[in-house]
Amino acid sequence: MHHSEFGRTLRRLRDHVAPETVGIVPGGRRRAEGLRREELAALAGISADYLTRLEQGRATAPSAQVVEALSRSLRVADAERELLFRQAGHAVPGADVVPSRIPPSVQRLLDRLADTPFVVLDAAGTILTANAPYDALMGPVAALRGHERNATWRHLVGPGGRAVHVPEEQRVFEASLVASLRLTAARYPRDRGLRQLVRDLRAASPRFVELWDAGGSPPPRDSGRRKTILHPVVGAITVDCDTLQIATDDLTVMAYTAEPGTEDAERLALAVVLGTQSLVD
Repeated sequence: MHHSEFGRTLRRLRDHVAPETVGIVPGGRRRAEGLRREELAALAGISADYLTRLEQGRATAPSAQVVEALSRSLRVADAERELLFRQAGHAVPGADVVPSRIPPSVQRLLDRLADTPFVVLDAAGTILTANAPYDALMGPVAALRGHERNATWRHLVGPGGRAVHVPEEQRVFEASLVASLRLTAARYPRDRGLRQLVRDLRAASPRFVELWDAGGSPPPRDSGRRKTILHPVVGAITVDCDTLQIATDDLTVMAYTAEPGTEDAERLALAVVLGTQSLVD
């Protein structure tokens, strides 16, 4: 397969993308016009060392997930995304796979939310991307490995999250996660990654088996659900969590805001400032 071609294409795309267009504010003097390896690696959630090996053709056969993450991070057009998939030896994901593409137009909308913590999830509840304010509020998404990026896994197997639930809320929350995952699995029966996730969840979580086999339907979505986030530095912050559905692409955006002028709004702003400062240093 054309693995060295994949590396060359990747390098070309990285060299020609302006940092501003992928949400990076360039600071200090930059030799290169494009993105630094470390910057692209961080955006795509892979190590800079692995990215170097891919670009030099020393690492071959990147997974479809890695190709998708790289094309999403570079914000490439459809034709170049297709080229990357083909050069990596993959078919471009079809309609029978849970979509993980964030179209450039949706990405532009998200760029307008630069100061608002948000996370983008696929239909299975797996994190595709999150912004720096979300990392500051909820903990860095890059620290989540493999299945930990999936909401059902995170809350039923581990490591959990910073949102605080009383036991009754926790029960309803778990049931809603499993019910919506079941609906997604029914919509995408040929998605191998999704089938594997369900098998792994069954093996790891008796609570998952109980909820999955009970076959309940998802509870009604309470839009604008209030959540209390326990932040390690700022303490408890109560926020509104609004869920936005991007229907055509089967994506979910969750955005966290607080009413202006309230103590919660001040705490949220402080958490974001503290977090984004520590990410920059």
